[in-house]
Amino acid sequence: MPQYLLIVDFQPGTDPAPMQEWDPADVQAHLDHYGALNDELRANGELTGLVVLDGPDVARVVRSDGRAGTTVTEGPFTEFSEWVAGFQVVDVASLDRALEIAARVSAAPGRGGVPLGQPVQVRRVLDDGPSDAEAMTRWLRDTARGDGEAGAAGRPNG
Repeated sequence: MPQYLLIVDFQPGTDPAPMQEWDPADVQAHLDHYGALNDELRANGELTGLVVLDGPDVARVVRSDGRAGTTVTEGPFTEFSEWVAGFQVVDVASLDRALEIAARVSAAPGRGGVPLGQPVQVRRVLDDGPSDAEAMTRWLRDTARGDGEAGAAGRPNG
């Protein structure tokens, strides 16, 4: 079955208030929603990975010229809304099922139990990456035209 990465960042959805301003009961309801969803997905074998990331203020960016010129810089990065908070890897029968799960992630409750409508990026995990220039050219072409069901070498995955 194909795997999809469901990426959550800090875009606010329908409520721009940061979580630090929420009532503790609303924070707990939000976390409970994620916990129940993840437990359900684990139980039915669809959740294969779950990662919550440390904040970008402690991240490091590494750049190297392949010789002796490696630089390491620290965060923070300028756009808070673009910080990736974490992701789930789901192994599902179809893109439709991945989108269904992403909708449930997006609907996590916010203040007063109102669903956040937070954007969730859904990206297919490729079976393999391009291994030569021709495959990379096909992959870049397919990606540019939005062919999300094509594999890295322009062939279906899963």
